[in-house]
Amino acid sequence: MKENFKKYFVELIGAFFLMFTVASAVSLAGEGVIPAISIGFVLMVLVYAGGHVSGGHYNPAVSLAAAIRGALEWKQLVPYWVAQCLGGSAAAYLALQFAKVPDTACAGCSCPFALPQLVTGEFLFTFLLCWVVLHVATSKGTEGNSFYGLAIGSVVTVGAFAVGGILCFGAFNPAVALGLGVLCHAGWCCVGATVVVNLLAAVAAGLVYKMTEIEG
Repeated sequence: MKENFKKYFVELIGAFFLMFTVASAVSLAGEGVIPAISIGFVLMVLVYAGGHVSGGHYNPAVSLAAAIRGALEWKQLVPYWVAQCLGGSAAAYLALQFAKVPDTACAGCSCPFALPQLVTGEFLFTFLLCWVVLHVATSKGTEGNSFYGLAIGSVVTVGAFAVGGILCFGAFNPAVALGLGVLCHAGWCCVGATVVVNLLAAVAAGLVYKMTEIEG
């Protein structure tokens, strides 16, 4: 039962980030080739990270095909669907809230982003970066793989396309945030917020990894 929960949780996380990237890249960032690249890359990253746990479906249609194939137990199909739909719906709702929020800068500093947007963008993709690193570079289930560099680097690409310059600076790294402050590309109030959010996201990623990893 515990192992099944880990699978459902990974599917929920994957569907959430897939849908949030779709919504951010298409609705917030605009049209063009960038949305397609970011959506494809985030799916690749999520499959690399969660494939050894849940199969990396993140799609009810894929789960149904896997059940017909015999790669997924029929009794797990509905829980997979529920997790995927919950994750996708939650991401769409969150992105919709930002689409409604006026583009107002952080009060009292030179940062171009409102604090709720900055916190959300930096937290989500720092979390994803750390979570992917733990799954592809430290997990026994992916030990000896040759794709960890591609997976990790692609998270930053996806984050930059989906939220960088739109909701936040796209640092996803306290050291980068400090560097932006030194370069005067970011006000120090927002640098401080970014550093704190990045570190909190790392803590969350470490805890969620422990909840979702199936050690081989």
